[in-house]
Amino acid sequence: MELPEVSEFVKDLLIILSAGLVAGIVCRKLKLSLLIGYLVVGSVIGVGGLNWIPAEDHQMELLAETGALFLLFAVGIEFSRSELAKLGKFLVTAGPVQMLAVAIPLTLMARWMGLEWNAAVLAGCAGALSSTVLVFRALIEIGQTATPHGLRALGVLLFQDIALVPLLLLVPLLIGGGDPPTVLDYVELGLKSLLFIATVVIVRSFMHRFVIAMMAELRSVEIVVLFALCVLGGTCWGAYLLGLPPAIGALAAGVTLSGTRLTKQIDTILLPYRETFAAVFFVTLGTLLRPAAFLYEPVLLTLGVVGMLTLKTCGAALALRVSGLNWKAAFGMGLGLAQLGEFSFLLVSKGVSEGIISHEDYNRMLFIALGTLILTPLLLKFGLQWTNVDGVVVNDKIRSKTERGDRRRAVVIGIGPIGRQLANRLNNLGVELVLVDLSPINLHPFAQQGISTLAGDARDASVLEKALIDESGLVVIAIPTDDLALQVLRNVRKVNRTVKVLVRCRFEACISQLISAGASQVVSEEQEASGPLLRWCEQHFETLEQETVKS
Repeated sequence: MELPEVSEFVKDLLIILSAGLVAGIVCRKLKLSLLIGYLVVGSVIGVGGLNWIPAEDHQMELLAETGALFLLFAVGIEFSRSELAKLGKFLVTAGPVQMLAVAIPLTLMARWMGLEWNAAVLAGCAGALSSTVLVFRALIEIGQTATPHGLRALGVLLFQDIALVPLLLLVPLLIGGGDPPTVLDYVELGLKSLLFIATVVIVRSFMHRFVIAMMAELRSVEIVVLFALCVLGGTCWGAYLLGLPPAIGALAAGVTLSGTRLTKQIDTILLPYRETFAAVFFVTLGTLLRPAAFLYEPVLLTLGVVGMLTLKTCGAALALRVSGLNWKAAFGMGLGLAQLGEFSFLLVSKGVSEGIISHEDYNRMLFIALGTLILTPLLLKFGLQWTNVDGVVVNDKIRSKTERGDRRRAVVIGIGPIGRQLANRLNNLGVELVLVDLSPINLHPFAQQGISTLAGDARDASVLEKALIDESGLVVIAIPTDDLALQVLRNVRKVNRTVKVLVRCRFEACISQLISAGASQVVSEEQEASGPLLRWCEQHFETLEQETVKS
């Protein structure tokens, strides 16, 4: 690359990152999805707006594809046997029904509107996908991931993520003049896929037995980062050599590293890379949008948004009803799954880059997708009101532990200023720690030290089980909001009735309520929280040492 080209590349990259930053700040203030902001701001700086980014910028396209690989890696690393087992029954019932109920009508409709069969199939499959990130985060924020409708919705989303693998494998067969793929093409693709899967299984087994333990013992964040990036790059390159999409390699890399003691640490460490490349990916996609086109087809595009929302809501409701929800709750949660997802753009953009979907059709699809995403928060909030009914009985078994857990293990929930102080002091005492917080950013410094971290909502029983609450001797709840602390405390007591629980609260008036709910000790901020908390923890473990010596 010559110097002028480098200068132009840096300028374009700076424009995209700056635009993404502005969009992110605005969306946070308005409590909208960042995905919406990235796409909208991309349309503003793109060829249909200010034209700051060239229509064909191959360097930006390369960065956008890198962002897609990081997104797929993040999806793969979330796959684990425990998650699949928990959502398995919903995965195999609701997932396929939703995909087929949406993809088939969309494919036929796209064909009726003039698209070739290969383009219509690609558009139909892309339209069937929903936003895993958007829905999952929304359910976590309102503490409904463990509800009957929440579990079923996550099962549908997980099936869509898994279905992305065969969909990406089909893309090469859909590309090309219009001749349908032969049986031999499918056989060849299947053999290559089986070879790749077998290789991934062997590599994953080797990693889990030998490499992961060695990496954990080194306790070096730099080596973990290099290791994860090498695995990601190596699997993408292996997929490419076999004639498979590199995106399949990214998913496989995530699966290879999932379910290990380093999984959460890798996910937290790579978060800044993933979010940065994701911003580049979605802003770059948005640059292809031409907003002025709406003036020429306002009726068609409006009907497209309404039709897409209606079809996806009905398809999701049917799937959720098949999985056991009643119709009212199914339609309520179905409204929350009515948007198009992150990987819808990935599939459609591949169709555009390969020439099987025109820029005009892509512009229409992008408008419809944006409309569904913008309306999602309102639809989800409205739909969840319908789920507050006795739709099903939850059969999840909560273990009540009669014996004491590992008394040298502590779980700290809420890694704010006080939670950080406690975590550092307990770590210095040699206590085995698990840190839980909604924000991976708060957990990042501890993950770098090799401490076990878990990003999730502690009001969700499944998050507490992952944190090994039932095997711990001490739980510290350092959440700044008393109402949330009370909810978390009640869930902790459902999982482990005998563990010592220390709660930090803001107001003395809440102390009696927390004690009644099962807290072993409560310290309020009005009593200068940090000092008593630290002293209580130290005394607890000193007493433990004395008991051990006496025994």
